[in-house]
Amino acid sequence: MRATRRLTVTAIAAASALSLSACLASPEQGVGEAGGPDDPIVIGVSLPLTGDFAEPGKGVQRGYEAWAKHVNEAGGLLGRQVELVIVDDQSNADRVASDYERLINQDGVDLVFGPFSTRLVVPAAQVAQDYGFLFVEPAGAAAEVFEQGFDNLFYAAPAIADDHYDHLAEYVLALPEDERPETVAVASMDDPFAQGTAYGLRDKLADAGIEVVVDEVYPPNTTDFSGIAAKIADSEADLLIVGSQYQDGVNLVVALQQQGYQPQMAAISGAPTNAEFPEAIGEKTEGILAPTGYTPTAPYPSNQEFVEAYTAEHDAPPAEDEANAWTTGQVVAAAVEAVGCADPSPECQEQLVGWLKENEVETVVGTLSWDAQGRPQSAHLIQQYVDGEIKIVLPDDVKEADLVHPKPAW
Repeated sequence: MRATRRLTVTAIAAASALSLSACLASPEQGVGEAGGPDDPIVIGVSLPLTGDFAEPGKGVQRGYEAWAKHVNEAGGLLGRQVELVIVDDQSNADRVASDYERLINQDGVDLVFGPFSTRLVVPAAQVAQDYGFLFVEPAGAAAEVFEQGFDNLFYAAPAIADDHYDHLAEYVLALPEDERPETVAVASMDDPFAQGTAYGLRDKLADAGIEVVVDEVYPPNTTDFSGIAAKIADSEADLLIVGSQYQDGVNLVVALQQQGYQPQMAAISGAPTNAEFPEAIGEKTEGILAPTGYTPTAPYPSNQEFVEAYTAEHDAPPAEDEANAWTTGQVVAAAVEAVGCADPSPECQEQLVGWLKENEVETVVGTLSWDAQGRPQSAHLIQQYVDGEIKIVLPDDVKEADLVHPKPAW
């Protein structure tokens, strides 16, 4: 019977600072054996709990933990309890790779879940690919994730980054000519996901003749946005596009407010879907748009159950990061229950991957299916702050409010 290690996140994170032991198995040597019927199913995860991506990383952690608790209370998977082993990769791409090496080899996990952010998903997915592990991930949506040749990766969200704003692009380009924005200013974190989301919208508008008058990229650790905000304000661009994670989006919006810049439309990815965003920018959210793969009010069958379970645990409804983490659990669980195995053997992992390639999965973000590279085959919703609440405004068939244009002053 395979022994498992029940360590706290803190203890595991401290242990992961040690160098990899020379005795770890190579991908060719294989990994641990299947656990017995009374052993838990151990799932390894590396998340950015500190560093540049800590805020959304903690959201993903909450989602994973809520999913595991819910599954265990319902009897587990295959009649076995689920145990998460979570380590902190400190938002570092080198560290996340060594974390997954350790989780597979030293900790002997049965399954793995993906980390947050494209920067961390790519090296983590490479390790999983090398060891033949199924790799379902909640937050690697940039195009480059799906251009690496991975055949074991599945993104647990409705659409990849380039397509997040498709509904908004269609809306803007359908506006009467005298209402359509003529100029656009773009600012994005130097991050594949943030840039993919922002540039997907930028390029669709530019191709239609809307002039890009500012196009700025800033490092992930940027805190002073006064220079970028001044350029955007001076441009008087009609439409603002920001590709952010969280704190950078907050800081840039505050800097733009201080400059007195008032765009007709503001599309900001990442930050606005965080529950702390309104307070962080002084409650001046009215009219801000953001793409999202999730809303707590979505009518999907399992969503109400998710919202109730998460809210009971945290006294607040889940946001998108938590939902994508829960979705990751749903996707893996569907494969495990369908195939009837959850162990690190090549045979089991191949069956799990194969099943997901051929089937759809009902989740809290809707019905998911994937192409051969792991791209989900759906679209994101567009949210907007309307009367102080963030509501779905696009597409029309699921909207909770009409899109407000032009944007009220902030």
